[in-house]
Amino acid sequence: MTDWPRQPDSRTCGPSVVVVARLLDHGLPEPWPGFRDEVLAMHRRLNRWWPRALGTTPWAVARVLGGRVRRYRRADVLAALPRRVPVYLGSRWLPRHVVLVLDERDGEPLAYDPARGVVAPLSTSRWKHAWFAVLPD
Repeated sequence: MTDWPRQPDSRTCGPSVVVVARLLDHGLPEPWPGFRDEVLAMHRRLNRWWPRALGTTPWAVARVLGGRVRRYRRADVLAALPRRVPVYLGSRWLPRHVVLVLDERDGEPLAYDPARGVVAPLSTSRWKHAWFAVLPD
């Protein structure tokens, strides 16, 4: 798969990750029909009681995809593969972005980045601090 969808706006990285994870689980092919509408609906669903402007909490992602929220540890994320792992990235002060780890190459997690619409090494993200992972049960 080479064409990955981009998140529809600056606040929908979490819902974009959830929608992509669910589409991949169901084997739906690109070009990702209805992606934008599905992401915006998921954003409303995930953030029903949480201000959408603050993004999506890891607990909301865990509730929809299943799993548990843990501090990020590369070893835990790699051990969870081939199951998909949402990871929260940000600055030293707070989480700002969600990506979806899909695979690894030489011990480096490869993640779908909804802001860029690519799958790339986690280390190439603009956000350098990994905060949380939603590890599958």
